Parts: sequence; C-alpha cells; structure tokens
Amino acid sequence: MAVRDIGFLAVLLSLAAYVWLRDPEGIAPLENTLPILVSLPLFVFLGSPWRMRRDPPPLSYGSLVMGMAGFVTGLLLDMAIWLAACWTFLLWTWIRSRIEEQDLPSVRRLMILPFLAFPWLYQEGNVIGWYFRLSGSWATAGIFSAMGFTVLHDGTRIMVQGMPVGIGEACSGINVLQSMLIAGSALTYLYLGKHRTYWWNILGLVLVAWVANTLRIVILCIAALTLGHEFAMGLFHTWGGWILLCIMMCFSWGILSIQAVLPRRPVP
Repeated sequence: MAVRDIGFLAVLLSLAAYVWLRDPEGIAPLENTLPILVSLPLFVFLGSPWRMRRDPPPLSYGSLVMGMAGFVTGLLLDMAIWLAACWTFLLWTWIRSRIEEQDLPSVRRLMILPFLAFPWLYQEGNVIGWYFRLSGSWATAGIFSAMGFTVLHDGTRIMVQGMPVGIGEACSGINVLQSMLIAGSALTYLYLGKHRTYWWNILGLVLVAWVANTLRIVILCIAALTLGHEFAMGLFHTWGGWILLCIMMCFSWGILSIQAVLPRRPVP
C-alpha cells in the first residue's frame, strides 16, 4: 500500500475519532456502545480479502472536495448523522479507486456498516425513539387488554391492573435498533449478499427491532406484575432486553436461512 493511501486512511481514522469524541455526553453507556464499535471491524472482516489494484487511478478530487465540504457542513450544523454519511462517502471514494472492480458490488452492500459505526442514532434519533415508544405502548396496551387485564392507555403511559407503567427514553428502542441493524446487516450479507432481496431484508430489520422492543416492554410489564416493580426495573431491565435481542436475532437468522435456500436470481 502506497504511503499516500496510508496517510489518507490515517486522516479518515482521525476524523472518525473526532466524530466520536466531539460530544462525550452523547455517547451511550458501554453495553450500548460496544455493538457500534464492532461495526467497522466487522466491515473490514466481511469485505476481506481486500484485493487491491496494482495500478490504482488517482482519487477523484471532486468527490474528495464534496466529501470534505459536507463534513465541514456537518460540523457547522452539529449533525452527527451528516458527519457519519460524509465520512462513509470519503471512505467509499478511496475504496472504489483502490480495490478490484469486480469486488465493488459486494463492498457497496457493506457500506451500511461504516455508516452505523457512529452513535448518530443514539444522539439524534429522538423522533424515531418517540414513535417507537408511542407505538410500543399502544401495542402493549392492546396485548394486555386482549388478555383480559384492565388497561388504561395515555400516550406513552399505560396502567395495567392499577400498576402505572411509563415508557421512558430507556424503552425507546434506539439502542436496540442500531444494534439490530449492525448485527442484522452482517447476517443478511452472509446469507443474501448476492441476491436482489438484500436491501428489502435490511429495511425489514427496522420492523424486527420494533417487535423486539415492543416484546421487551410487554415482558417488563409481566415481570413487574408478577415479581414486583423493583425487579423489573433492576438488572432484568438491561439484561432482559439483550437476551430478547439475541432471541430476535436467532429468529432473523432462521428467516434468512430459509430465504437463502430458495431459488433466486443472483444480482448481476
């Protein structure tokens, strides 16, 4: 690898570190940060072997200027999602001129992982989190009502058998969504990376994350009704969510496995 390429990658890594450290208070707790940190190494692993061109063309100066201008704009607007998108664009600018052309379609499908390698969803996903909470509380109220419980529902607050349950920001599902997108994208690429249904399955991960978050709220309510509010809001609140996430990933793995064995036309 040429010295200029090593220098370019070093600059990219420095920019990535800056995006992460520019707002220390906006970084999620460690258990929610680790899946995000794994995203970039996972991208490198799934994209291997990286077959580099022997005589690569010069980097597109137009793309570099566009990417850096977008990055500066993201800094001025203080938008983490825009910074992540521009950083990913700069990375793709380097990749598309350095690796073998026949490998570009596969790597292009993996570019969602560098985009998800930053905590932009945790920092700026308030609107998404709000709708996750609102729809999750509505679905939870409907489930308990169908089971014969006395339920009162008001926005993100429900009351089951006289027990108040507030669906706060911790139950927004934002961290579940980003973790699900990272792990699910890797699984989808392994099973369907060469099929046309790849991107449809990526979009379907959002629905899987919503179902996982709603089931988590339902299970927490059941735990509070049977074992007490303190138990439900203790360690069970954190680890129960992660166990449910693993169960949903196993479910997704099963669905992807079934799709992988179905006859499909490969992507040209």
